[in-house]
Amino acid sequence: MSTATLTIDLDAISANWRALDAMSSVETAAVIKADSYGLGADRVGRALVRAGARTLCVAVAEEGVALRRALGPGPAIHIFSGHMAGDSDMIRDMDLIPMINSLDQMVRHVESLPGHSFGVQLDTGMNRLGMSRAEWAALRDITLSQSPALIMSHLACADEPGSLTNEKQLQLFQDMTAGVNAPRSLANTAGVLLGPDYHFDLTRPGIGLFGAAPFSEGQNAITLDIPVIQCRNLNAGEMVGYGNSYATLEPMRLAIISAGYADGIPRCTDTNIHIFNGETPCPIVGRISMDLIAVDISDVSRDPKSLQLLNSSQGVDTLAKSACTIGHEILTSLGRRYARRYTGA
Repeated sequence: MSTATLTIDLDAISANWRALDAMSSVETAAVIKADSYGLGADRVGRALVRAGARTLCVAVAEEGVALRRALGPGPAIHIFSGHMAGDSDMIRDMDLIPMINSLDQMVRHVESLPGHSFGVQLDTGMNRLGMSRAEWAALRDITLSQSPALIMSHLACADEPGSLTNEKQLQLFQDMTAGVNAPRSLANTAGVLLGPDYHFDLTRPGIGLFGAAPFSEGQNAITLDIPVIQCRNLNAGEMVGYGNSYATLEPMRLAIISAGYADGIPRCTDTNIHIFNGETPCPIVGRISMDLIAVDISDVSRDPKSLQLLNSSQGVDTLAKSACTIGHEILTSLGRRYARRYTGA
């Protein structure tokens, strides 16, 4: 087998959800959009429901359909993109809850699915999704008369605890929802860590479920084992990889492993990243190719059959930092060629 194996620890994901849930006195949902950040919304969703999650959130209705089929009836499934044209049948048949973002969506929902549950998303300064302050003022009374399931907004700078933007958004959300009886939600993973003022009635952790920043206390949820295709000896002064970008300074034992940027490993990953043989870090040498990476295994006593890129010693945040990106992008980019293996719940 020459494809890499991505192992997803469902027990770790469940433990991370429970830890985040314990940080507040309110309901904790779980955001598993983008196929649970690329890790499989069906398996992850079922594990989270077993752990106690009653509300799950995804980005679009099609994701909600797949998740409902995996979970069956019961858990609430919220759709962040709201009620788009063509979504009505899916929303009705799969009992989905669209988060209404605009007047157009509100009209579409009320006309096509009168009496069907919905939520509302408010824009409190991120200028991404949600009703503006003026639009909400015009629709507030009509909307509240329909008993929305949830009113939410999204923090732009929650991962920067000292940012004044957090306080401004909090105040605006409080102002826009003053006196409402519907449940309210503002906190993503980083918002949970900001404290009780941001928790309201429901928190919505996403990336923290997988042990990634900003939830540094979380358990690592994934390992990536990459098969070794070939090993070879090099003399000092030999070149490795495209562009002859790396020259050996001394004799080296080299392993070529079966993964590359086609599998979501950034080509721009710098030399701070290692590939692990057990606890032994092995440097990447030369450029990362589409399907292959060269690794210096001179410090390994025998040729390994596989090496690990992601594990408890080196998580997605370390890889993301080396590539000047974020853990979200690394997780969601992990390639479909990987054999996915699930452990735990």
